[in-house]
Amino acid sequence: MVDRPRVLVTGASGLIGGLVIRDLSSKYEFSGLSRRPVPGIPHTAADITDPVAIRKAMAGMDMVLHLAAETQDYDDWDKVMEITIGGTLNMYRAAQEAGVKRLCSCPPAARCAATNGTRGSPYGKLAANELQSLPADEKMLTHLDPPRPDSFYGVGKLFGENTGRLFSDKYGMSVIAIRLGAVLPDDRPGMVRHFPGYLAQADAVQMVDKCLSAPESIRFDIFDAISDNARRWRDTSHAKEVIGWRPTGSSDNYDPAELSA
Repeated sequence: MVDRPRVLVTGASGLIGGLVIRDLSSKYEFSGLSRRPVPGIPHTAADITDPVAIRKAMAGMDMVLHLAAETQDYDDWDKVMEITIGGTLNMYRAAQEAGVKRLCSCPPAARCAATNGTRGSPYGKLAANELQSLPADEKMLTHLDPPRPDSFYGVGKLFGENTGRLFSDKYGMSVIAIRLGAVLPDDRPGMVRHFPGYLAQADAVQMVDKCLSAPESIRFDIFDAISDNARRWRDTSHAKEVIGWRPTGSSDNYDPAELSA
């Protein structure tokens, strides 16, 4: 039997961590680090603000899937500084010291906090159910467009991306930043504003798999992960072209008239 790559999942007890561990355990040997226990895999019960615990959990890992972040209080600067920024730096340092080959960073959020500051017209109209698709004379946002966070959480997320670029350049670590859309517990939009950024659970898991198994030649990249929604304003063609991601979900399968704004 071929040895599976050993992957540490931070924030393993969350929704996305659970989906990834459930669906990809035949391909990767997962270990978890989170405050809540995760049955079925080796697990470290700790917070990412604890550098000692992270170093112990990181030992022997080939890759890291970083999902941990402060996702409850988007505008609590103290929590963002301590958890999203400080914890992410702890994780990068421990990964570099442990000789980790690849780090995939995708702290989850119900919105793309790194780019939401651009939500004026027509983007806000898409989210408000005033438009069904992006007008032909408007461009989708790509990973190359200047980010405009709309919260302290978004600033923290961009810190993680830029720190990843530094660690890639300085230490030769392969780093892939995933800008996740809205991955939801019921696997369907719960509000109208979910429709543009909806990301089906299967599409999210496929994106993680494609990034973990991407060619070693990828030293640093950013991929937008949004299902094929008619209302989306983020261009996902880069991920499709570079790593062969093929989303199958779409918020078009649901009726926004049945939901609240």
